[in-house]
Amino acid sequence: MREIVIVGGGYAGFYAAWGLEKKLRRGEARVTVVDPRPYMTYQPFLPEVTAGSVEARHAAVSLRRHLRRTRVIAGTVSRVRHVDRMVHVQPVNGADYELRYDTLVVTAGAVTRKFPIPGLAEQAIGLKHVEEAVAIRDSLLTAFDQAASLAPGAERKRLLTVTFVGGGFSGVEGFGELLSLATAMLRAYREIRFEELSFHLVEARGRILPEVTDGPGAWVVRSLEERGAHVHLNTQLTSADGGHVVLSNGEEFDSALIVWAAGNASNPVVRQHTDLPVDDRGLIVVRPDLQVGTESEPVEGVWSAGDDAAVPDLASRVAGARTVPNAQHAVRQGRLLARNIVADLRGEPTRPYRHSSLGVVATLGLGRGIFQYKKIVIKGFPAWLMHRGYHVLAVPTWERKIRVLTVWLTAALFGRDLVSLASVQHPRDAFVTSGAPRNPAGGRENDRPAT
Repeated sequence: MREIVIVGGGYAGFYAAWGLEKKLRRGEARVTVVDPRPYMTYQPFLPEVTAGSVEARHAAVSLRRHLRRTRVIAGTVSRVRHVDRMVHVQPVNGADYELRYDTLVVTAGAVTRKFPIPGLAEQAIGLKHVEEAVAIRDSLLTAFDQAASLAPGAERKRLLTVTFVGGGFSGVEGFGELLSLATAMLRAYREIRFEELSFHLVEARGRILPEVTDGPGAWVVRSLEERGAHVHLNTQLTSADGGHVVLSNGEEFDSALIVWAAGNASNPVVRQHTDLPVDDRGLIVVRPDLQVGTESEPVEGVWSAGDDAAVPDLASRVAGARTVPNAQHAVRQGRLLARNIVADLRGEPTRPYRHSSLGVVATLGLGRGIFQYKKIVIKGFPAWLMHRGYHVLAVPTWERKIRVLTVWLTAALFGRDLVSLASVQHPRDAFVTSGAPRNPAGGRENDRPAT
């Protein structure tokens, strides 16, 4: 039986495996997905997870539940050696081993791009995984709880200051949603005034949302500023040491929550630990049909798509254009991967990937959004409805669609749940301390000797 190994269970990898299950004849090939996480993250929902509009589990699609005929390995591929048709697997637990394949699909996904900024690694939270979105939400809720019990001053100001770095879709949507949550929370936290909130969005370029044109991008900036946000364009984060934010424009302030959403970088496995052809950006070179290589020099038995691949954009009029790394392309490329791999196994012709954009849509917080398709621009509440409608249709499986719709309808009736579960990050604390308060010296009250 032929072995098909898929490196990564994100959009492209999940949809490729899902499609292969439907198209392969029984006994024709065995499909294996290698990913350290047991689920596919539906990343467009992460901003709403930060705001409590979508439950964290509903943004995660279980691999084992939906890929019933696929072998799922909890681990990371650390090296690809195509000359021997082997991948080196580091399981979550246990010793490393090598996995042989006949057909390889590389969809490992991009990683968060970081810079050597003082304090960044110690203080910031990314916005690429469900765990990060939950931590962001709980950090804000915990900060409100703590600030409400403090008198006005430096510590209270720090707790109510939020900083997002990165003005792409992920950063702007997360920023807008968290600002919407903070504003809504003021009704429950009467000790905190709106004027005390300090939300900062930092972008190195002169505009945000590069996927939309200048006019809609400028409107988003004005909309955020009218809601009390501070948008710093042409500005970089130069330090976050100890939570003290220093910007290149000279501004400095303390921030309890720093979110880093300044773009993606190619996966280190693809960039440095493979004998497959990569371009100068560290992306795998693929043909229009998603087979690795070029028209004149294809690499037999290897396919790639999504954020890892430099996929030619046949729908663009620009020579040499590549598809942008977004969910629209990754999902459709994953489906085409399944079709083309099966066609290749059976000696049938493959199809090139061609997909014109359906437009871009972003949420800016509850009831606010922006949509653009060519020259058509829709703003505000209608765009927000379009955002929710599109993504509830796009999220895979009817089970997930129904769960998300149920949460939205419940929130419309009763509002968002404002309970922080930050303590789940340290679940043993209550058990270890037995609930005893700590004294200033670091011990517990019941540690004091009896008198």
